[in-house]
Amino acid sequence: MIKNLALRSFRSNCINYRKFCLPTAVIMAERTYEDAVKALNSLQTNAQVLAEIRKTRGRRARDNLEEMRNFTKRAGVTMEMLDKLSVIHVSGTKGKGSTCAFTESILRQAGYKTGFYSSPHLIEVRERIRLNGRPLSKDLFTKYFFDCWDNLQATADDHHSSKMPAYFRFLTLMSFYVFLKEKVDVAVVEVGIGGAYDSTNIIRKPVVCGVTSLGMDHVETLGGTLESIAWQKAGIFKLGVPAFTVEQEESALDVIRERAREIKNSVHVIPRLESYPGPLPVLGVSGKHQHVNASMALQLSYTWLQNRKQVNNSNNNPQVDEEPIPKRPRHIDSLVAPTFEITDEMRKGLESAVWRGRTETIKRPSITFYLDGAHTPRSMEACVEWFKQQADKEVADTNGPVARILLFNLTGGRDPHGLLRPLINLKFDHAVFSPNAVNMDKVDSSDLSNFTVTRDSQLRWCVENQRVWMALRGAGFQAHASLDDDHVIKNGHDDGEYSAIFPCVAQAIRWIAAGRDPLIPTIANGSLEYPESVVNAARVQVLVAGSLHLVGTVMKVLGTEITGEI
Repeated sequence: MIKNLALRSFRSNCINYRKFCLPTAVIMAERTYEDAVKALNSLQTNAQVLAEIRKTRGRRARDNLEEMRNFTKRAGVTMEMLDKLSVIHVSGTKGKGSTCAFTESILRQAGYKTGFYSSPHLIEVRERIRLNGRPLSKDLFTKYFFDCWDNLQATADDHHSSKMPAYFRFLTLMSFYVFLKEKVDVAVVEVGIGGAYDSTNIIRKPVVCGVTSLGMDHVETLGGTLESIAWQKAGIFKLGVPAFTVEQEESALDVIRERAREIKNSVHVIPRLESYPGPLPVLGVSGKHQHVNASMALQLSYTWLQNRKQVNNSNNNPQVDEEPIPKRPRHIDSLVAPTFEITDEMRKGLESAVWRGRTETIKRPSITFYLDGAHTPRSMEACVEWFKQQADKEVADTNGPVARILLFNLTGGRDPHGLLRPLINLKFDHAVFSPNAVNMDKVDSSDLSNFTVTRDSQLRWCVENQRVWMALRGAGFQAHASLDDDHVIKNGHDDGEYSAIFPCVAQAIRWIAAGRDPLIPTIANGSLEYPESVVNAARVQVLVAGSLHLVGTVMKVLGTEITGEI
């Protein structure tokens, strides 16, 4: 009853998203960043591509890689050109983005020009392609986007079954194009989904590969067991290319080792960060769980530096001024990679690393937002540990009552039980659920437009997430419910808890702020009652979790700017 009522109410407020087709007039006129983003959004068929892969269970996966190679060539990058790119390739379920951020920062501190390709973006799509740690400027993104777009359009004919690549494929080939044009010394490339058949895996000659922590995610595409996921993730290994992984479940580690034997490359488990000589490094990305990602980054960057030194010596090329690379102990063939002396540049790289939306805190005058894109059970456990430590410390430093609110969303295909269960013990006063939409009435940022899901499906997920939350709390879902003019479902409460669903993040944030933040508008007509615990609190703590897309949307609503640009 509640589900149907919710969907009927929200459906009338939905926006009919339509794919963008680039008009001829725009092609002839000077093209802008907004034109590039709209054109890119017209390629958002990723959900359909993934659905097809799920149906075939990988039978067409090799064809997908061949298609990617053809797209890349048509865009202006041959495989021979791509072979010249010095790549660090990283896959994994949890921590691969943080690992890449640490790695890029270390090598940038060492004086090298870096490229970094990651996904998804939080606020603007240009975040995905970085030079020297900074997103491309709008002008540079636009230039390189239309270089690739025009090359692909010019070579599209009846012989190509797919005339244009899907969204992620396009950005992947564009990143390769950018890195080659900008002549980066190193390209740190994060896998999108899986590894073996991911679009990034057309890379034939990486310098080193890494597989971070594994967990159950994207099971429809990668398979329903940890072993099948491990097989996919280790698919980025290449003949003779050194690889590293972290401590995994034994069955998953066995698969990774077997893949290495098949492909004929070495693979070693990284050591604990605490085992390196000298004091423990300070990390720019908070959370104890980041220690494993930092150690992986040290091993990847160390291996790349050693390779770079060998290449320079063989070519008699002058090297970047840098600290001497410490020698790795001789027992390299052991299962666990040996430690080495962490140089000052490596320490600076770890300390200065920035990875937005992961264990990030945004402190406002009376509200603190704790942001973490945790979307797997293991990452949520790490998120809970981080939040509890940080939030409890803030409570101890606050004079007066503190209200605690959960803002959560989990998109389809994932089980909400495993992510919501660890959150129960954090004693939230209120739980709020919202789709990953900035505003209900219009698309505020085309960078955040998502045409691969419908508004109805997003609302169904919110209703299901709320139902699971209330069940875990031990509260009945049949408690009093009503709809008001702000299109909010209000559900009954247990032990003083208030649970609500909002149609967009902007409305959710306005309710959470309760008029306390001058930069956040109040609810338009004031008909929605603010909870007393929030109004009377000396400070409000908000944990935003469950989806990186939700985190990015919250950052957009709060007016957060992306860090720097090239």
